[in-house]
Amino acid sequence: MQVKRVATPAVTPAPDAEARIAEAAGEIVRAIGEDPARDGLIETPGRVARALLELTSGYAHDPFEILGTVFEVPAGAPAGDLVVVEGIPFHALCEHHLLPFPGVATVAYVPSGRIVGLSKIPRLVDAFARRLQVQERLTAQIADALNDALAPAGVGVVVSAEHLCLAARGARQPGVVMTTEAMRGSMRTDAALRDAVGRAHARSIERREGLHG
Repeated sequence: MQVKRVATPAVTPAPDAEARIAEAAGEIVRAIGEDPARDGLIETPGRVARALLELTSGYAHDPFEILGTVFEVPAGAPAGDLVVVEGIPFHALCEHHLLPFPGVATVAYVPSGRIVGLSKIPRLVDAFARRLQVQERLTAQIADALNDALAPAGVGVVVSAEHLCLAARGARQPGVVMTTEAMRGSMRTDAALRDAVGRAHARSIERREGLHG
């Protein structure tokens, strides 16, 4: 089966990225009236630089390579069976304010000849999350990458996240959760499949709340 290569723009940090980000972070500290040389702030610019590079490290990962090793559907597996990976945690960085939006993703697909190893799907979510993002695009990118790489009968992705740009600034509404969906193929036309994915996502949210409640 021929699969499409996922189009992903190559973004490589500058060789002196850490030093440049640290310098900029020091300027921010000075601009708000603080002293970057005082105890407690001396190492802050460097920490900010390393944190930002880690939070945007997904640019270095090619989604097609992550999903490149695929397997044939096991013999005897009925056509139309649903594969669901639920409760995938992630931390993304909002491109509008450079503030985090942590969340959880559920990824499902209906195989059409090919399946992918379990670990690949959380890695795919992480690769797209660790970029400058908006939640709507993140959700669509995960769905499109899986759809392009596996050519399944259907793909469904549901993402829920709390955005610090809403919780900690502006409207200052902590606890507000945004949920986005991206459905492809049979997931878009089959209500029963969509409901199954929705129930799986709801379970993952309940478990997460139970752990942190």
